[in-house]
Amino acid sequence: MGIDLPLMWFIIIVFATLMYIVMDGFDLGIGMLLALIKDPEERDMMVNTVAPVWDGNETWMVLGGAALFGAFPLAYAVIIDALTIPLTLMLVALIFRGVAFEFRSQATLSHRPFWNKSFILGSLISTFCQGVVVGAFINGFPVVDRTFAGSAFDWLTPFSLFCGVGLVIAYSLLGCTWLIMKTERRLQQHMYQIAKPLLLTLLLIIVIISIWTPLSYPAIAQRWFSLPNLIYFLPVPILVLLSAGIILRGIKRGSHYSPFVMTLMLMFLGFSGLGISIWPNIIPPNIDIWAASAPPQSQGFMLVGALLIIPVILTYTAWSYYVFRGKVTPGQGYH
Repeated sequence: MGIDLPLMWFIIIVFATLMYIVMDGFDLGIGMLLALIKDPEERDMMVNTVAPVWDGNETWMVLGGAALFGAFPLAYAVIIDALTIPLTLMLVALIFRGVAFEFRSQATLSHRPFWNKSFILGSLISTFCQGVVVGAFINGFPVVDRTFAGSAFDWLTPFSLFCGVGLVIAYSLLGCTWLIMKTERRLQQHMYQIAKPLLLTLLLIIVIISIWTPLSYPAIAQRWFSLPNLIYFLPVPILVLLSAGIILRGIKRGSHYSPFVMTLMLMFLGFSGLGISIWPNIIPPNIDIWAASAPPQSQGFMLVGALLIIPVILTYTAWSYYVFRGKVTPGQGYH
């Protein structure tokens, strides 16, 4: 029995996307949370918790995009064409945010407020655009003769915009719980205070999206609520409630690690819900991974390189997080 190359590449892309959400999600969240903290020393501590690792976090976005281009060129062409505006805004915001990240630590006191605002705005816009892309993906893309047949503004729907807001809250909670894990004293207490309202807001957003999606998309409703699928997928909402309960308990008890770990679980469950809703389509609503795949020769050739490079990326990522483990204190940082 031969290897199902489209399935293998789909797994690789899903893995890269999930790694990006997890790793770049908390540093984008920190960028947005910077707006809620006014003390310069605390702001520096927030940035210093991710300064050693933030560059490597976006490696996964590059890997996912390159894999989509090579393994599923039809999907890449349709998605880029359909989402040109939000994807361009996202990339510009990420670039501007990266410049602000580097410049704020070197800027004079008079210029630092500008770079702080740039860092906040870049984080907010890029996160919001990523959420809009997710919402547009659920909406689906009209394709005729292997070409996107919609308009440049098909992504601009209330559902997509709401998904953008939802991801802003999700990344903010991820950044908040990361700071609980990485900081101490006053800044950590600030994050404990912020974490609970963020979590409750995120749960409300999850409930709204969970109702909105099946009501608007009958195929997704059929996927989730028909038997025996309902029984198979029931653990997803149960685990969401369980994870939220553990986060709330961790906040109440002053736990350092459980809020972040369980927020990662929430992100994974949300991503799993998206996967369940659209599988096996890579161009919703009706083009699956096999119909959109590149020739087997191309996918096979690329797979050799991917299986060599992914362990290298995982190794240096794990090593960098290990080296810069522990709490960040005032005056301590990596530049």
